[in-house]
Amino acid sequence: MAPALDDYRLLGRSGLRVSPLALGTATFGTEWGWGAERAEARKLFDRYVGLGGNLLDTADTYTDGSSERLLGEFAHEERERLVLATKYSTLRRPGDPNSGGGHRKALFGSVEGSLRRLGTDYLDLLYLHVWDFRTSVEEVLRGLDDLVRQGKVLYVAISNTPAWQVSRMQAIADLRGWSPLVALQLEYSLIERTAERDLIPMARELGLGVIPYSPLGGGVLSGKYGRDDVGATGAGPDGSTRRSHNLALGTLTERSLGVAGVVREVAGELGYTPAQVALAWTLRKPGVTSTLLGARTPAQLEDNLGALAVELTDAQLARLDAAGAITLGQPHELLASEPIRRVTTGDLRIETRR
Repeated sequence: MAPALDDYRLLGRSGLRVSPLALGTATFGTEWGWGAERAEARKLFDRYVGLGGNLLDTADTYTDGSSERLLGEFAHEERERLVLATKYSTLRRPGDPNSGGGHRKALFGSVEGSLRRLGTDYLDLLYLHVWDFRTSVEEVLRGLDDLVRQGKVLYVAISNTPAWQVSRMQAIADLRGWSPLVALQLEYSLIERTAERDLIPMARELGLGVIPYSPLGGGVLSGKYGRDDVGATGAGPDGSTRRSHNLALGTLTERSLGVAGVVREVAGELGYTPAQVALAWTLRKPGVTSTLLGARTPAQLEDNLGALAVELTDAQLARLDAAGAITLGQPHELLASEPIRRVTTGDLRIETRR
């Protein structure tokens, strides 16, 4: 039986129940050149929540604050049943170095602003958005724990941070009795799989639920781009700046279009869209709790939600895995090699978690 938005999953080591697909609201507002106006954003919210979805994701600086303001307005009447997740650490005021970063001043200022824009007195889930390589882990963790003790934040999480730093933070939080991290948000898709080397295995070991963002690779896996777009400049045919954004990030390449081609083939065999197949792949990966949707229109959201009904065969999963496969590098490949396995476990074949 196909899962539904109200087939909730536990988030990491917490008891918090969340939907298998989360609604990302970076598309709420048009300040970045490609989002949804208020009326369209409201349709996205109503459809997702109406089907039982409960995890809504934003950040303090998404669409210059419009994302939080619109989400707060829409969520007001159903606040208690929704899980509102936001983030801090990106620069809120150009020219003010203390308006961004992981430190306490940025943290407390960002959270107070988010609470005002969202129109709530607590956040269900707060992420450190981007690691700054300057603030000590103790300062970050103690600041987050203080907010939890004050009741302004219920659970804490992290995004865009090296695996070694996250594992260090989780160990310190456990040893000192501070609030542990319960989720790890990272870029993960068929065309961006480097998280499989360390981040995802680490999350599974340490009790963090994995929440992939950009599961369609900026739209590349939806089939909207062709090889002519790789060398293009400027806005796309629809006037959107999304294509130039993907080119700048290195998401739109010959390799990624090759992976998208395999996704399109599998989609044709199943009678689903490429976007649905790409999302279904992430939903079936070990460690993934909830995948973020970045729909801009109701039609895109409806298509994305259809991923819940996709059933991939073992052969199709193998083809998709092979299309976007990466080398794990050292020490992973050394440890998985036959000679090393013989000298460490004899002739036994012991399954290892990835």
